[in-house]
Amino acid sequence: MTALAAAVWAALDTVHDPELDQPVTELQFVSSCTVSDDGVAAVRLRLPTFFCAPNFAWLMVADAHDAVAAVPGVTRVDIALDDHFTAVTINEGVAARAGFVSAFPGQAQAELDELRAVFLRKAALAGQDRIARPLVDAGRTPEDLAAMRLGDVPPSADLDRLRQRRAAVGLPHDGDAPLLLHPDGAPVTAEQVPLHLRRARLTRVGIEANGHTCRDLLAARYPEEVVSS
Repeated sequence: MTALAAAVWAALDTVHDPELDQPVTELQFVSSCTVSDDGVAAVRLRLPTFFCAPNFAWLMVADAHDAVAAVPGVTRVDIALDDHFTAVTINEGVAARAGFVSAFPGQAQAELDELRAVFLRKAALAGQDRIARPLVDAGRTPEDLAAMRLGDVPPSADLDRLRQRRAAVGLPHDGDAPLLLHPDGAPVTAEQVPLHLRRARLTRVGIEANGHTCRDLLAARYPEEVVSS
């Protein structure tokens, strides 16, 4: 792999399925990625079913286009979704840099910024469970957790991920930010901690269960191409 091809793949690592909060590369949604000698990046995406939600599909294709186009040395981007019932509409719309509403006239009522934000807030809530669960298991009380700040938490990939999701939706994410926050940004009180963590746990389990289902569906759809995980 050339340095430019590696940079393009790294850019695709930043593109997430909004519902599953995982990179399309990790989910094996990238079926091919090539970069020509003159810097043309060609990427093909696939999804677990023919009828996956068009709004999520649009976000992934559009985000992949933007991420790859931003790589220094890429002269042209050719991003396409294959084997999907709205693939032609999505591919043409993204290539033309049209919005979702323009691509789906009479069907789409709004652009997808709020939808993206909804799932980022869910990811931020699930991230609190990933960090707080080990602390609870280690004996931290609701009072302890309500008083904790992100700067009190040992560095980890989960902490970085939580900070990124919060930053994306404008929630406090620096070292002084409370570890536990409601989706609207209000701090969680000690009395609210048990219920809040139950909600965070349910949200995390739901996201991860959907991820397992999508992996199984993708493996069933492309049995010769998908590596089981």
